[in-house]
Amino acid sequence: MIKKIDTNSEEFQIEFELTKQFTDKVLKEHNLTYNPDDEVNESIQMGLTRNKIIYGKRFCPCFMVIGQTPQEQQETGENRLCPCVPALTKEIPSKGSCHCGIFCTKEEAQNIMKENHLHDAIATHDGLNKNECEKLLQKDEINSTELEALIDARNAGVIKFNLVDTREWMEWVGSRIKGTDYLIPTTSFYQAIEQVNNQKDIATVVYCHSGSRSAYCQRIMLNLGFKSVTNLDYGISSYGGERERGDI
Repeated sequence: MIKKIDTNSEEFQIEFELTKQFTDKVLKEHNLTYNPDDEVNESIQMGLTRNKIIYGKRFCPCFMVIGQTPQEQQETGENRLCPCVPALTKEIPSKGSCHCGIFCTKEEAQNIMKENHLHDAIATHDGLNKNECEKLLQKDEINSTELEALIDARNAGVIKFNLVDTREWMEWVGSRIKGTDYLIPTTSFYQAIEQVNNQKDIATVVYCHSGSRSAYCQRIMLNLGFKSVTNLDYGISSYGGERERGDI
């Protein structure tokens, strides 16, 4: 069951400020810097806040929380508690940023800024045919304009695929890609995936805010037997098409 958190509540706002102080402290202690994309940082901070309210701990929002009780969550050894050990010992030293993207080395933050300036979306292809759509859906990643073209083709009846949002309910309500079929939050993935367990032969496109959570879910879905799962690179933050909002 998807747990809905009121981000405008006093409880959330107070805990959100504490979370921002917490991430500030992590940067100082480990000589890191924030991702230059403020939306990435806020998204992760909101997820950390949500998990703190629900679970009592700031579990990483880019990974599902395993275990029903606090004891089970502690004993599993698989839950990532921010700042997690894999981020500090492997991801940041080797890639320059943690899996979620909020904590970066100064060098990686500069690289991201350059990539953001240089990243140019390819021109939208008008009227994709079925073969072109199928080729796109065979790719590990597609970009914003490719997804827009696929959605247009789907609306025209050329191709069929499922578009899945792997963010949290509060992010979904605030803004999502128009045409999204399912909300399957990363933190409650195994419960929410039941919605599409009978559609494994249908191609699927997954997205989150920046592409990291959805890439994680993509790997799991492929392991679960989904025939084709494609990730939206850079996530909804890069998407230039229509969006919608509200809990529908």
